[in-house]
Amino acid sequence: MSNNVIAVYPGTFDPMTLGHEDVVRRATQLFSRVIVAVAAGHHKKALFTLQERIDMARDTVRPFSDQVTVESFSGLLRDFVVARGGKAMVRGLRAVTDFDYEFQLAGMNRSLMPEVETVFLTPSDKYQFISSTFVREIAMLGGEVDKFVSPNVQDSLMAKVRSLGRE
Repeated sequence: MSNNVIAVYPGTFDPMTLGHEDVVRRATQLFSRVIVAVAAGHHKKALFTLQERIDMARDTVRPFSDQVTVESFSGLLRDFVVARGGKAMVRGLRAVTDFDYEFQLAGMNRSLMPEVETVFLTPSDKYQFISSTFVREIAMLGGEVDKFVSPNVQDSLMAKVRSLGRE
């Protein structure tokens, strides 16, 4: 583990999946502190409110609470990372299809924050195919998502589906 290095793991986490949770676990082995930064998501239509996503993320990362905190951010990620003293940004890569976008994003972030390194982490093989988009869609269509999300997230998903009248 790096000594006193703060890493920021940004995303919309709509919802947080077992893949996200695995990336958090891996990041705690490398960094002294990890901030899960939940984006307000102004560019995406989220199923869950910002507060719901924060609450789910906090509950999910509770086993790592000595090293991991959850905060929200809006605006430029750069401002959030710099204000928190971040020296690394964690990005999860599931497949080659993620790489092109993430590589471009890392280049832009390096230009905006030359003092912050982007670190790519891959989730365990069993989680590499999971995406929040797929999980939301499966849940909305009445499918089972227990293999893709933690129990607290599954409960939140089912409650949200019921509230939208899509059981």
